[in-house]
Amino acid sequence: MKIKLLLLTVLAGYSVACFSDDITVAMTGDIMMGTTYPGISLPPKNGEEVFRDVKPILQRATIAVGNLEGTLLDGGKSTKGGGPNSYSFRTPTSYSHLLKEAGYDFLSMANNHANDFGAEGIASTEKQLNLQGIKYAGIKGHVESAVVVRNGIKFGLCAFGHNQYTLKHRDLQTVKRIIDDLKKKSDIIIVSFHGGAEGRTKNHLPQGAESFLGEDRGSLREFAHFCIDNGADIVYGHGPHVVRATEVYKGRFIAYSLGNFCTPYGMSLAGISAYSPVVEIKIDKQGRFLSGKIHSFLQQKGVGPRKDANQHVAHEMMNLTNSDVPNSEARIDKDGNITLRKQ
Repeated sequence: MKIKLLLLTVLAGYSVACFSDDITVAMTGDIMMGTTYPGISLPPKNGEEVFRDVKPILQRATIAVGNLEGTLLDGGKSTKGGGPNSYSFRTPTSYSHLLKEAGYDFLSMANNHANDFGAEGIASTEKQLNLQGIKYAGIKGHVESAVVVRNGIKFGLCAFGHNQYTLKHRDLQTVKRIIDDLKKKSDIIIVSFHGGAEGRTKNHLPQGAESFLGEDRGSLREFAHFCIDNGADIVYGHGPHVVRATEVYKGRFIAYSLGNFCTPYGMSLAGISAYSPVVEIKIDKQGRFLSGKIHSFLQQKGVGPRKDANQHVAHEMMNLTNSDVPNSEARIDKDGNITLRKQ
């Protein structure tokens, strides 16, 4: 009898562990593992250690998402000019497997570096992601959305940017159309966006529209709320190269910018530009936010994200959230824990 009861207890525990209603989503910002243009700037050991410290979090998540900032390409011609604000990123195709091994399931291509080497660069990047089994979206006329199935849950994913060749986040009619389509074929909808002004002074989330280098980059609060009002469950952003506030709005999670994440070369890593979080959240099967954790990492030139024992990133995102989104339905503590406020 004791053996039977013990067996039932073990099976019950196994059932709870395997069939928990909690879903874990891990989110990161910009990824550009190294570039061969205009010169060769690649990490040692063929990049094998760039994701070393973050793999455990990304791999254990039900689904892991980020933004691929640049191309996966071995040749081609840059589409950019030679001015001080012009950068082209070309990561060798031999690095593609690192993204899969890190744990990524979906990567946004809706950013201002996806077209650095024109149609050839886009085609090569898409081919490499297909070979790795990583879903992607965001380029106008290409893939508008994707569905990833994990543990029987259908995740619908889409991505928007501010460049002409991307699906634009300011085109709310298109945004709604894509989200409406995803509602028909998925259980949880995750929206990525590349937006906002850029630089170390742009860490605060403004009210209203933003502009940068004369370009209208829209109102990101309005966009994120619009997505959730129309059925999205998670919205995560990137683009300013620094972290910004988070928000829980109508029970759904928003990260307004996750900053640089794995950009060992080609981008400034001074001060807060080196802050590289992995935001890990738990949601229920209806997409409602339950809890979360900001895992703090700092980038080192030529290395990638490494553990931040002093939790600088969590503190920054806590302070920005308190300042810029004081009415969020969740709070962040000094250790990066995100919890719902008591109603």
